[in-house]
Amino acid sequence: MLNFDNRYLRELPGEPLRSPLPRQVFGALWSPVDPTPVAAPRLLAHSREVAAALDLDDEAMASPALLAALAGNRLLPGMAGYASCYGGHQFGQWAGQLGDGRAILLGEAINHRGERYELQLKGAGPTPYARRADGRAVLRSSIREFLCSEAMHHLGVPTTRALSLVGTGETVVRDMFYDGHPVAEPGAVVCRVAPSFIRFGHFELPAARNDLGLLRQLVAFTIDRDFPGFAGDLAATLVPWFTEVCERTGRLIAHWMRVGFVHGVMNTDNMSILGLTIDYGPYGWVDNFDPGWTPNTTDASSRRYCFARQPAIARWNLERLADALAPLLPRPAELADGLERYDETYAADFCTAYAAKLGLREWRHDDAELLEDLFALMHAAEIDMTGFFRALALLDSERPQPQALDDAFYRADLRQRHAARLERWLQRYAARLRLDGQPPERRLAAMNAANPRFVLRNYLAQQAIDRAEQGDMQMIHQLLEVLRRPYDEQPGCAAFSARRPDWARHRAGCSMLSCSS
Repeated sequence: MLNFDNRYLRELPGEPLRSPLPRQVFGALWSPVDPTPVAAPRLLAHSREVAAALDLDDEAMASPALLAALAGNRLLPGMAGYASCYGGHQFGQWAGQLGDGRAILLGEAINHRGERYELQLKGAGPTPYARRADGRAVLRSSIREFLCSEAMHHLGVPTTRALSLVGTGETVVRDMFYDGHPVAEPGAVVCRVAPSFIRFGHFELPAARNDLGLLRQLVAFTIDRDFPGFAGDLAATLVPWFTEVCERTGRLIAHWMRVGFVHGVMNTDNMSILGLTIDYGPYGWVDNFDPGWTPNTTDASSRRYCFARQPAIARWNLERLADALAPLLPRPAELADGLERYDETYAADFCTAYAAKLGLREWRHDDAELLEDLFALMHAAEIDMTGFFRALALLDSERPQPQALDDAFYRADLRQRHAARLERWLQRYAARLRLDGQPPERRLAAMNAANPRFVLRNYLAQQAIDRAEQGDMQMIHQLLEVLRRPYDEQPGCAAFSARRPDWARHRAGCSMLSCSS
């Protein structure tokens, strides 16, 4: 059914103790641990695209044996349960050892094309890194991770994927608001899939412990397995490899800024070495445009991980990765080349992305002022980011009519207050379109390909969660289907593209969320 070749286990040191008891793990990059079985597993949803990538057809996905494996109730031939060891900076502070606290890897599957995918169960029980937690996940956070992994992929954003969402038939006690009122919630397990789940924090921990032999071994393994184009002498490849990591990270953040995605917890242990979006916790899409918005209640006071700060935080995280790698180099200052490459890549990709969003064939230097003025207007007038850019494609460059953008406003009073300001901006924008000279029908097609009609707004995810907790999984499947084609109009699906309703502005789960899962 699945063909496994577990290089991570075979080539990197693990610890001999097989126990989920919490402990500090030294001299090893993984710990053997078995998933904890659940009472009544049920497949609630799966991604047919991810299944196909793993050579799994509908018959395989319906098999009791695979369901048992995806729930953590058994290991299939070739699988080997383990959790990886890493550290990280959390909210700007070194946190020491962290590791896979409730994620258990099943191994590395190789498909018929020779592509390698790590399979990981999130919510499959405690590991040595669980820090006295239960290792479980609730249904609400599992639905959000499952749907967002697939939504981001179809938006064209680099991401880990999700194969399956399995209900456990058990409850998990969580204090969602951290206010001393825990409740029992339905439990679930998500099977996450990626070519690699190695994070910045994997390198930070051995560096912090001055275990340079282990650090060197991990770097050499990562380059050889996950970056084969850089294979060779470590001293010669480390700087070019780090530069590639910086470039991928720059592209990733430009994608986030393009679609209005806010990760919410950009700790270094949540940064993928492959430049993938990883660990979907309290994420969100910008609704009424606010550069300072964060979806994370834990971040509400400092807003370290707000929308506008994501590019700077990604660079800060790369600097911490550079600090970890520096002891392996005779001239660590060379790592600065990679950081400069991050700056260049992010800036170039951001400009390219927003030229496309504005319907321009190329970005000119003075377009920055046009965009900055638009962002300021959108913030002041509480304009919906996704809706505005999608509607902008319909604008007539010869006779721009502000009324075409009315549905993007959240408040009628603000629309009226900023009407003249919007009119002035539209006149400038229309003049820029005329200068660009692109035929209207070509501009419309290009803008619709750059500006999604459908994103996984928090209030939509919360509605799916509310229904699922009552046993109705229909909206999960509806959202999964709609989000497969986010740039298409999809007649009859307008309810899934509507701006956030007023009732959801301050409701828990519909705007901001905690890290509780």
